[in-house]
Amino acid sequence: METSGYTTAGGVSVEREVREVPEEALEQIVTELGERRGGAFSSGMDYPGRYSRWAFGYVDPCVELVARGRTIAARALNERGKVVLPAIASCLLAAGKPVSEPTGAHVEVHIPESEDLLPEEMRSRRPTVFTAIREVIAAFKGEDQHLGLYGAFGYDLAFQFEPIRHELERPADQRDLVLHLPDRLVVIDRQRETSVEYRYEFVVDGVSTRGLERTGDTFPQVAPTEVPKDPEKGAYATVVAAAKEKFKRGDLFEVVPGQVFHATCTDPSAFYRSLRLTNPAPYEFIINLGDGEHLVGASPEMYVRVTGDRVETCPISGTIARGSNPVEDAEAIRTLLSSVKEESELTMCTDVDRNDKSRICVPGTVQVIGRRQIELYSRLIHTVDHIEGRLRPEFDALDAFLTHMWAVTVTGAPKTWAMQFIEDHEATTRRWYGGAIGFIGFDGSMNTGLTLRTAQIKNGVATVRAGATLLFDSDPEAEERETELKASALLGALAAVNQPSAVRERPVRDQPGLGMKVLLVDHEDSFVNTLADYFRQEGADVVTLRHGFPAEMIDQIAPDLVVLSPGPGWPSDFGMSALIDQVYARGLPVFGVCLGLQAMVEHAGGALELLDYPEHGKRGHVSRLGDSALLEGLPAEFVAARYHSLHAKRPGVVGFEATALTPDGNVMAIEDVANRRFAVQFHPESILTAEGGAGAKVIANVLRLSRRA
Repeated sequence: METSGYTTAGGVSVEREVREVPEEALEQIVTELGERRGGAFSSGMDYPGRYSRWAFGYVDPCVELVARGRTIAARALNERGKVVLPAIASCLLAAGKPVSEPTGAHVEVHIPESEDLLPEEMRSRRPTVFTAIREVIAAFKGEDQHLGLYGAFGYDLAFQFEPIRHELERPADQRDLVLHLPDRLVVIDRQRETSVEYRYEFVVDGVSTRGLERTGDTFPQVAPTEVPKDPEKGAYATVVAAAKEKFKRGDLFEVVPGQVFHATCTDPSAFYRSLRLTNPAPYEFIINLGDGEHLVGASPEMYVRVTGDRVETCPISGTIARGSNPVEDAEAIRTLLSSVKEESELTMCTDVDRNDKSRICVPGTVQVIGRRQIELYSRLIHTVDHIEGRLRPEFDALDAFLTHMWAVTVTGAPKTWAMQFIEDHEATTRRWYGGAIGFIGFDGSMNTGLTLRTAQIKNGVATVRAGATLLFDSDPEAEERETELKASALLGALAAVNQPSAVRERPVRDQPGLGMKVLLVDHEDSFVNTLADYFRQEGADVVTLRHGFPAEMIDQIAPDLVVLSPGPGWPSDFGMSALIDQVYARGLPVFGVCLGLQAMVEHAGGALELLDYPEHGKRGHVSRLGDSALLEGLPAEFVAARYHSLHAKRPGVVGFEATALTPDGNVMAIEDVANRRFAVQFHPESILTAEGGAGAKVIANVLRLSRRA
């Protein structure tokens, strides 16, 4: 046995004992999790560069953190927890207002919303329950790679950042976050072929946990009195039809609604073992959340992983059923990779994911390091992208976690409008589905998986939610079958239990934006941070504000260029004409993207029309018209990403020169060089506009043209 110790940043003394144990020690923990708090996590797949096999678990943690809405509480779960709680209580009290008088075993605070208008770059620092969690992480910051907070993050946490109108009643027993502080961990590293137990002792304010017993409450399993019925056939197809209307109008590019299935489960531990055997996945887990509630799952998708300053995600979109043999699998893969619809699904997910990282990563470091990679599961084949970035020095792992909330692969794009559609059309609240599971390390690391292919188990009933990524191209019946296929892996495992038998360096280059300040107006768009990142790569200082800010803020910021972002809906949905009046009155250069172009055309007296067929996440073949200052350096014909239902025809462009068109006559670029007003209908920040550096060239040209002579 090895012993070592250190003192955390908050003055907590930590002593760690390390000893080898047999792998059976983890299986014993899995058994105990049937009735006792704790968690076990494992990875059952090897994908070089993405996933390797490991497993760890704990039981009877000493402290738990529980959040409901904007209230967060910390509770000591045993005598050891009472020693540690004062250090955590001071963190919560520093972040919020006490709900009741703190005791030696419990403290609860409310985190009020801030009335301050903050730039989108500081989104992850808005006051929420994570403000308290950040305080705890700071207080326990230390060198140990395993000590941290383990548990589950619920879907509703996103609503502390996004103003989603609630239509569904939240159950009284719904919790939005449950995190544990374990003081004993068993860790199996299958690459190093080691099985190790870590035991921790804490000293807080001179009081030590040494000699105190590791104990906890038990929650015996019960048989269900009734199992709810599964959805009626055709119910999900109706939701798909409603989504297609939203796509046509341009309110949504994609959306991921789900439907719920149920089955009996009175042995969560056996279910977890069955799932690991029949449906191995990168994120397998069983978490006993206390109060008789379990989460058991085999998620295929990484949510956020942070090591040092490297942040990774692996968005999954694009799905096809497996064949009965490798030859049929190969044909299925060929079909999957040839599908324009499936590629569009993943393209949109990756563009949104890159956008999320661009909010907090060093400009230019957000890279797609794996594109449309194939991953095989027990019943499905998926296409997966692998994306990485490097955190800016002022941001940390928690910022990375929050800026991705929640992944587009479980919500849609634009995120806020997609989440509102989900709220309006799903039958019940998501609870844990679409959130995350995993750990936040006190050493600054993080490893979390999306809560997919997951059963929430309570009172002997397992609730399994499954969704499909919908586009305008979606076939309602096919999407409904996909949800059933996704749920079948978990339902099959339950039936078996119930019925036994590197970031690359960028070359040094000119940066035309050096010394320039850009005001980027966000119209609730899902790509605005990537757009900001492109301007930052060119040396510009970018401030992003959501639409609706007071006009005086333009003068306070004093930008050299105003950028009107893309967004859903129509320009009138955001009152864009009034903002354009204010910007033009100040003689400021303007660059519009997608919705921005439409607003500038409409403001000038031009007309907008709906496309016969929406173009969302699609390749557009763009042709330049004559000399174009905006498109200088681009070939006569190039490919660019289209995300729009509205468009302007060439004769309808008033006060501008149309300098690029699609083959069917849709205007793709407009220019008024004399007044320094420019716009593009395509998305320069999309990965579909990256060929030959086309998107970056457009941004560089805008900055050059916006400088005063």
